[in-house]
Amino acid sequence: MIRLSVPHRWTRGVVLASAAFAFALPLGAQNVLQQSWDPKEVLAKETYQRPPAVVERIVTAPRNNVALTNPNADHSYFLKVESEGLPGIEAFGKPHYRLAGVEIDWKANRARALTTRGGVGLTLIEASAGKLRTIETPKGALVSGAKWSPDGKSIAYLANFDAATHIYVADVASGKSTQITKTPLLAVRVSDVDWTADGKSIVTVLLPDNRPAEPKRPAVETGPLVRFSDGRALKNRNYASLLRDPYDKDLLDYYTLGQLALIDVKTRTVKKIGTPTLITDVDASRDGQYFRVTTQTKPYSYLVPVSNFGTVEQIWDANGKVLAEVVKSPLREAAGNDSTPGGGRGGAATDSGKRDVEWNPVGAGLVYLQAEPAPAGRANGDSAQRGGRGGRGGQNTQRKDRVMQWLPPFGASDTKQLFEANGRMTSVAFSADGQTLFVSEASDLYAVRLADPAKHLPIAKGGSIQVSGRGGRGAFAGGGRGGNQADSLFYANPGTLQTKPGPHGGQVVVLSSDAKSVFLEGTKYSPDWEHQTPRVFVDRVDIESGQKTRVYDAAPGEVAETVVAALDDNYSRIIVSRESPSTVADSYLRDVKTGQTVQLTHNTDFAPEVTQAIRKRILVTRPGDDFKFWVSVTLPRDWKEGQRLPGIIWFYPSEFSSQDDYDKTKRTTNINSFANVAARSPEIWVTQGYVVIQPDNPIVGPNGRMNDHYVDELRRNLDATIDTVDKAGYVDRSRLGIGGHSYGAFSTMNAMVHTPYFKAGIAGDGMYNRTLTPYSFQNERRDFWEAQDTYTEMSPFFYADRLSGAILMYHSLEDQNVGTDPISSIRMMQALQGQGKTAALYMYPYEDHGPATRESDLDQWARWIAWFDTYVKNPKPKKEKTVSVVP
Repeated sequence: MIRLSVPHRWTRGVVLASAAFAFALPLGAQNVLQQSWDPKEVLAKETYQRPPAVVERIVTAPRNNVALTNPNADHSYFLKVESEGLPGIEAFGKPHYRLAGVEIDWKANRARALTTRGGVGLTLIEASAGKLRTIETPKGALVSGAKWSPDGKSIAYLANFDAATHIYVADVASGKSTQITKTPLLAVRVSDVDWTADGKSIVTVLLPDNRPAEPKRPAVETGPLVRFSDGRALKNRNYASLLRDPYDKDLLDYYTLGQLALIDVKTRTVKKIGTPTLITDVDASRDGQYFRVTTQTKPYSYLVPVSNFGTVEQIWDANGKVLAEVVKSPLREAAGNDSTPGGGRGGAATDSGKRDVEWNPVGAGLVYLQAEPAPAGRANGDSAQRGGRGGRGGQNTQRKDRVMQWLPPFGASDTKQLFEANGRMTSVAFSADGQTLFVSEASDLYAVRLADPAKHLPIAKGGSIQVSGRGGRGAFAGGGRGGNQADSLFYANPGTLQTKPGPHGGQVVVLSSDAKSVFLEGTKYSPDWEHQTPRVFVDRVDIESGQKTRVYDAAPGEVAETVVAALDDNYSRIIVSRESPSTVADSYLRDVKTGQTVQLTHNTDFAPEVTQAIRKRILVTRPGDDFKFWVSVTLPRDWKEGQRLPGIIWFYPSEFSSQDDYDKTKRTTNINSFANVAARSPEIWVTQGYVVIQPDNPIVGPNGRMNDHYVDELRRNLDATIDTVDKAGYVDRSRLGIGGHSYGAFSTMNAMVHTPYFKAGIAGDGMYNRTLTPYSFQNERRDFWEAQDTYTEMSPFFYADRLSGAILMYHSLEDQNVGTDPISSIRMMQALQGQGKTAALYMYPYEDHGPATRESDLDQWARWIAWFDTYVKNPKPKKEKTVSVVP
């Protein structure tokens, strides 16, 4: 298949395309015009608009409530990054490149996300009393990547200035911050802070010395754009902003080529490690003498994003000498290879290669997992390897899995086996003294004394190990979570074994002070989830006997409680978060033995008009097949019985293979959670006098063919939903609107061309012509040529002449989502105009899949409300003239 390049103005030149709209959309919050509320005027304006005051207040409220989730080493303090609130359009409008999924603020040599989002300060919270203390941060900089030092006495973070990023280190005792870098960072691919485990140094990637000027595109093109199809079947999805030509390749190299460096925190001395290279990831040993460095390799591709490009992970010494290769991943251009192979960072390219490589958290060198090679005649990756179950052809062959240690200087003979399991290990962690190994294998969680590895000490059936420790880089563990998700164990979840930062970095298992017990944190779910909240518990488990003692059990009732952190290794004092449908989440210090609690935080409800709304949950039966699904209904808080309101259905369909498959998704529902309101929460509509209806909207069918009856099931879902809320007396069914984002927008458009129920709709960042996504979409894995009728029937573009009601579309001009190119909305608008339909299209500069800036969010709410007020709340009996708004 020949893949033609996207025109230059839509790749690196996306900024130029966005700029074309600048005349209509001036920058700055000062240009957001507050007008007297005239819906038609709002819809026609070509400047950013503002919604009614109550909506603006909810959308822009500074959401800086405190959650104690980032503790230091001894859990005496927690760290909070203060949010700046919704970012402004100025930050998003700063010139940038998009290169095959890599977004670059080229002026500051960093990932664009560090420019568009960040904190405005750092706050320390005392664990014992909840007292707040502000850390000094540099003026004019956004803060990101804040990370505790291993001893918990310092905090390193990135300070992102307009033209550069530097590393600062804050002293907890004084609250003062010190800049430790003179040369700015190259924070494009490596955009976080990494301490060495001894806390003496920080590893980073700096701009290279004597860096040349950025490559410049020739003033006149030097040749055609060239694409080949070489006979391979490359059924790729529609990726945004792919590399266009050799110039884009050079540009990617320029912003990836960095200098690995080790910076002494105390002296600020910089030690350069090796020569500049194309570094995408780095991880230092405890003493900073060795480095795991991942670099990008060539060739590059015009067909797939950078995440599919080839990489090689190597071990370097402190002088930059390559000692060994850990894993090499080739360029992956074929469909189905969208992610890095193996089980995460350090994953193996084959199932018998090194996987889950980590610096040894309890000793020297590296540790990793490695399965024995597949028997002759059997391919890598068969079912036996993945779970120890029967192999192909009815064979029932298990392959042994091993924990290996790799010692410096990391030669082929420098490895030794620490433990061997009979089947695939999904998670592994050490005790702090390195004498005990904890293993999750299939559905068994057990301990092994390495002095006697043949003896397995059961900890829990179906338990798992905390894969990512609180405040740590991550446990030495596989990608699985054990068997605790199995249906037979679902309501008897044994819990997750807890870990903490180890003496050599990484994560080790939390042991009681007498080293005889471990702790499992879990959640007990009720089959009666509609009336009983999930209950969190902590069990102390004796390692030798496996005997469990319940340390903590959340009380039943109308308050949901979760464990945030243990302040000591015996779980005698813990911090819990408590919330209810009427109470915002706050943290409490609980003495486990006495049950006494001290409130540590006093958080705020930012949107009482929404959180105090009346909420209903209704089980609906779909006509035709009696499939049952749930509908959430939100009514204004002053709603009175018998009052029928204009209604808005806001939805996002999901595919299921059966009723049981759907029912399983409801099991973890927490009926006592507080209704947090985000800037784009659909419940905000209740402030405008609407009832908000959010159905689950299941699309059901056998695996691989779930969408064969999509349109019919969409109709019947809407039939059942509308009939039910009408019968309940909540809605005036003659005044209904519908809306959704992304796949919800696609389904909104389908609803409006295939049903007569809706006066108006809102569809954002959607795809309306499935022939433009021929190689699968959402959970549909058949391509267009395998399911042509399904693709066609599900494409509302082909039914534009049947649209009933007025449709407002919005689309982000820099939408990077797979399969929702802005061209879809442009062509849909063209089709609707040609058919004389009532429609509008608003396209937002600088925004990705779902607007994020203050200006765009406020403008959307203003136009949404104006649209539904005009066509849903106060519809006119006669047909309106076509409204066409295309900036």
